[in-house]
Amino acid sequence: MAMPTDMGKPTLQGCPTIINAAGPLTRLSGSPLAPGVLEAMAKADTVSADMFEVQAHASRAIAAATGAEAGIVTSGASGGLLLSAAACLAKFDVARMNALPEPGERSEVVVARGQRNGYDHALRAAGARLVEIGLPEALAGAGIRDAEPWEFQSAIGPRTAAILYVQSERARPALPAVAEIARRHGLPLIVDAAAELPPAANLRRFIAEGADLVVYSGGKVLGGPAGTGILCGSRDLVASAAMQMLDMDVEWSAWNPPAGFIDKAKLAGLPRQGIGRCCKVGKNEIFGLLAALEHFLAEGDAARHGRWLSICRQIEGGFAPASGCAVSIEGAQKTDAIPVLVLACADAEQATLRRAILAAQDEPVHTAIDPFRPHCLIVNPVCLRAGEVPRLIAALSA
Repeated sequence: MAMPTDMGKPTLQGCPTIINAAGPLTRLSGSPLAPGVLEAMAKADTVSADMFEVQAHASRAIAAATGAEAGIVTSGASGGLLLSAAACLAKFDVARMNALPEPGERSEVVVARGQRNGYDHALRAAGARLVEIGLPEALAGAGIRDAEPWEFQSAIGPRTAAILYVQSERARPALPAVAEIARRHGLPLIVDAAAELPPAANLRRFIAEGADLVVYSGGKVLGGPAGTGILCGSRDLVASAAMQMLDMDVEWSAWNPPAGFIDKAKLAGLPRQGIGRCCKVGKNEIFGLLAALEHFLAEGDAARHGRWLSICRQIEGGFAPASGCAVSIEGAQKTDAIPVLVLACADAEQATLRRAILAAQDEPVHTAIDPFRPHCLIVNPVCLRAGEVPRLIAALSA
């Protein structure tokens, strides 16, 4: 619990704390841990285990939740993207694993130009070269079109190693159309779905629509440890990712990876430490993530939405009319999404000023920003603790 210092500023062991009304953003320390996560992590700390066995155990749980053949727990979604690229570039070729980030000729990953973002640096770190296609004219306000299937088709050649698809409501073309092209050319399709939960149905959707690898954040709405993520998909690609992440300083004769997790017979020899070694996670985090996944599925979208909506209504009911903003709740009826409180200011300048004032308080308040509505402050309830709500109302009403 944050305690005030002599200066009245809330701290945790001397570290300043904030009110996170912006949502599950990693820069603001992610989401509160789901019920059962701390207990699972503490229990894991009482024993030792072979990390191949731990990840194989995780694989079974992730496969059951996603419909994928296999899965592993990674160091966040970014770690999952790096490992996805490494798996597609090297597969079971031990020499290629060792060569990364210099993968040879087959190093290109095709992606729609409108889906490029700073997080795809993780793929480039593994050695991938991103090949952009399409024009996001609709997003730029220059027309109604975006990337189209034929453009993916035309970019595929002998150097192509994979296709990357960054999932969002605005992503075009639809994933199944891109999956069909990838399948026709025998190319793996990576889907970045880091922030695509809720709804819970999205845990299965992208595999069902043809993805070969899917990446999720574990520290956002799932409520797992902030530094975790999920990589799920094709058994062999997940196995390649696991071998390029886990500690490979073992003897070939003594190394017996769990059956059904890694097929040792497909390897020419034992891989050395892989490029994904920096993406490792400990057993405590893995069991914590699995507990979060179990709770996420058990709670369900409707109950989760109701909990968040209650917070939004509490804030709306306590908000002072003198604040100068029009207040409304969006997503109150949409149980498969996150409801938010929208504070609409007179203009973008006023909204920017209000955000600056909130951030400068003794207990800084962070709200979300909608780039398409710069005059609005968005209050996302996901990371708000019960005791913070009255203080947030007071700050917003000032």
